[in-house]
Amino acid sequence: MAFVTSRAPVLASMSRAEPFSCAEDAWFWTMAALTARRDGARLGAARGSVVRPCEPDDVVKVLDRLYRQRRIDLAHARILRIWGERGEQPSPRIPQEAGDLRLWREAMDRLDYPLRQKGIVAGPARGMTLPVETPKRGGAEILPFPGPRR
Repeated sequence: MAFVTSRAPVLASMSRAEPFSCAEDAWFWTMAALTARRDGARLGAARGSVVRPCEPDDVVKVLDRLYRQRRIDLAHARILRIWGERGEQPSPRIPQEAGDLRLWREAMDRLDYPLRQKGIVAGPARGMTLPVETPKRGGAEILPFPGPRR
């Protein structure tokens, strides 16, 4: 009796997978992989220098789901494609890119949560900062008085 081999891709161990630090990094990686695929490269799980917890198509599926839920418009997708192919986000210092920057930030804000839920992105949520410890004297926290000084 001959053994039938599976043609399903063999994924690397998820314990070695390194999630992205932010949604932007995940998007730039996805666009670089899709551009390489379009140019003829063969992509596969765990073939890069860093093992990632997803395939490029997983990030695209999240974007597609947000589009179908009407949380992202075609204008958002267009800006993500254009700037993703460039490998950088729109600059806040260039006035002509202000509209692109607004759409970019909206799209990244909306991509962030679903990517975190899937384990593709790790770390603090977009726009959230970690709490800063305030120094305490004598076991009590000292708060500045908001009124005028005399």
